[in-house]
Amino acid sequence: MAGDAQRRTFVVVDGENIDATLGTSILQRRPNPEERPRWERVTEFAANLWGQPVTGLFFINATQGQLPLSFVQALLALKYRVVPLAGEPDEKVVDIGIQRTLDALLGHEDADLLLVSHDADFAQHVERLDTDGRRVGVIAFPEFTSGQFTSLGVTVYDLESDVHAFNTMLPRVRIIPLDEFDPEAFLQ
Repeated sequence: MAGDAQRRTFVVVDGENIDATLGTSILQRRPNPEERPRWERVTEFAANLWGQPVTGLFFINATQGQLPLSFVQALLALKYRVVPLAGEPDEKVVDIGIQRTLDALLGHEDADLLLVSHDADFAQHVERLDTDGRRVGVIAFPEFTSGQFTSLGVTVYDLESDVHAFNTMLPRVRIIPLDEFDPEAFLQ
């Protein structure tokens, strides 16, 4: 399948989830601009991973009636398709939009998926997509990713160490496989 010209990878980004995990669980404060993911690196990683074209879909909650225009313009410049969704205040519009998109991908046999989220709300959808002939993965911080993804056997790519989406090293405490352990990282 690698390099097959008609196949493409959809990178579906749950930006709220990544931002909340980064701010609440890792930094324990609002991330500074230099601490946020470099979203172009995510689509570059996806293109290199399976050697095929990538379509990035970035979901944004627009229920308040406003968009972060400079951020939207930056995403558009990076060739993401921005999906601003609005709904009732009690609706998880981003989750619902992503779930509907994952369901729609079932009808696209030539589509592979990289979901950028930690959220277990997508596990059943990912499981339905994870069939013979389709590649499916999750990009996130593995230590915060729902165990439902790993129980499905879906590969979880680390947003920091696999994708290299950050310009700075994050203050994460995570399990390090012994063959990847570099003591120099702890001696600086």
